[in-house]
Amino acid sequence: MTAAGAPVPVLRRAGGRSRRRRVRFGHVLSSEWTKILTVKSTFWTLLAGAAVLIGFSALWALAVGLFYDQMSPADKAAFTPMLPTQVAFHFAMVIFGALGVLVITSEHATGLIRTAVTAVPRRARYLAAKTAVLGVVVLLAGLAVSFASFYVSQLVLAAKDLDGSLGDRGILRAVVGGGLYLALIAVLALGIGTLLRHTAGSVVVVFVVMFVLGIAGGFLPGSWGVTVNKFLPSNAGGAILSPVQEPGLLAPWTGLGVFALYTLVVLIAALTLFERRDV
Repeated sequence: MTAAGAPVPVLRRAGGRSRRRRVRFGHVLSSEWTKILTVKSTFWTLLAGAAVLIGFSALWALAVGLFYDQMSPADKAAFTPMLPTQVAFHFAMVIFGALGVLVITSEHATGLIRTAVTAVPRRARYLAAKTAVLGVVVLLAGLAVSFASFYVSQLVLAAKDLDGSLGDRGILRAVVGGGLYLALIAVLALGIGTLLRHTAGSVVVVFVVMFVLGIAGGFLPGSWGVTVNKFLPSNAGGAILSPVQEPGLLAPWTGLGVFALYTLVVLIAALTLFERRDV
């Protein structure tokens, strides 16, 4: 028995000989696409991530509108219409990371991973297909959610004439960058899940990397602490969400590039271990 969508080599008779059908990368992509779209956890995790990102954007925009008059001149000067969505990303990114973890650890939990690597002996091809499909799904969903959260927050901010538009400086880049950031988070989490092979443990690591480290970095002392803080994963990647370069953070595209490098390193480590050990 094999899971639906698993790319199993087929033996055919041709002229009295057995012939094994070659499993191409397209077959593996199709299989992974079927799996990720038919597993219920994909839908519910994406829905939860969307609800948190959009909901917290609206709530934070409401809070800004209520307390804007009491804010200090410095805080008012630093305010941008993207701020509510930036804050909401801190709460939603771990949920999208959890999806990346589940894509691989659920197969370890059910034993499907053994069927998969038997059908696709080239593990690099299998992991590449899973990464590509996950990245595309989260990118499309992330872009939709990022735009939705921005528009919802602007509707709330409009009551205080604090709203902005995609045509404002850096806003479109920040909103699109949010979708890219979520896709990279999910792929990074996939790498962590591949390394640890345990759902709860992997989600905890994603939470620490994406949430706890960013907070802890703010307490590092001295100039070296400032330097280290800006290169921490969530601080580097989150720089893309700001319409302008914020003090103490990397430039938006530079920060996202650093986060992509972290993701690549984790994926390389995951593939190396995945190929060497028994599943």
